[in-house]
Amino acid sequence: MQIAVLLYEGFTTLDAVGPYELLARLPGAETVFVAKHAGPVRNDQGSLALLADRTLAEVPRPDVVLVPGGPAARTAKDDPELRDWLRAADATSTWTTSVCTGSLLLGAAGLLAGRRATTHWLAYEELRALGAEPTGERVVFDGKYVTAAGVSSGIDMALHLLGRIAGDEAAQTVQLLTEYDPQPPYDAGSPEKAPAAIVARWRGVPVEKLG
Repeated sequence: MQIAVLLYEGFTTLDAVGPYELLARLPGAETVFVAKHAGPVRNDQGSLALLADRTLAEVPRPDVVLVPGGPAARTAKDDPELRDWLRAADATSTWTTSVCTGSLLLGAAGLLAGRRATTHWLAYEELRALGAEPTGERVVFDGKYVTAAGVSSGIDMALHLLGRIAGDEAAQTVQLLTEYDPQPPYDAGSPEKAPAAIVARWRGVPVEKLG
């Protein structure tokens, strides 16, 4: 099984690396980072780069497509080369997935039209404008399309997908070995739970600032 993680300048690191860390543990999985050009691709902070081992043309038929989000997602979604690759890869993929604003790229490629999907909570309306039906769920399955909400939810999405692909025991084993047992010091991880003043402040921030 080949898992292709799409990279573009300005992606959010955890969107790509969180799911990668879990999905790469699938027995027999080949995980590749792909981009328009092979080589280092910088994250949204500019302080870290992941290496794209292969170009888009070199990975035409992955079994799983993973699209991370990032501040540059709004620009990346308008790139015809990325849209064409996503459409072509999706034509034969078993699963097409995204994390955070990565769903905007899937939407721009026409892959989420009429489908339930999610993204960062501040990007719901932009996702809706691309034809999807945004939900407030953390992970959304609609057929073979799997979308995750904000950055950290990519780890949950990967566990869900592991369970679908390899079974509950395999997913539970990966969860145990990665010791994924969240116990955050605050309960402010959604707009319904966070202090109203913080939510209001961020609602005034343009979506391009988000991962």
